[in-house]
Amino acid sequence: MKKLNIWIVATVFLMIGCPWLSVEFAGPSGMAACFILFYVVNPLFSLFSGVFAGIDIKKLWSLPLVVSLFFLVGTWIFFEFNEPAFWLYSACYLVISSVSMIVSFLIKKIHNNKTPKL
Repeated sequence: MKKLNIWIVATVFLMIGCPWLSVEFAGPSGMAACFILFYVVNPLFSLFSGVFAGIDIKKLWSLPLVVSLFFLVGTWIFFEFNEPAFWLYSACYLVISSVSMIVSFLIKKIHNNKTPKL
């Protein structure tokens, strides 16, 4: 449970804190900061959180959902509420993290089955 709490804190910072920072402090380059967040930072974070969730899938299966939901909350608070584009981004982040979670789980399972027993 401690691992999940650490990832939730990181998710809150990244998915809610970074949009706030880009809205408040970016000024004229705010659009560039949003593009970097939406197309680089958030997908990479979704990928890494999915890989991490795949390591212990029984305890961390909800991490892809948490990342996606916190993204929606952060964008709705600081940009525009119920914007259809943010639903699409959230769905893409959910797919990225879910697929990476499943792939990570399968790789771990295959690796554990092929290790020689002593």
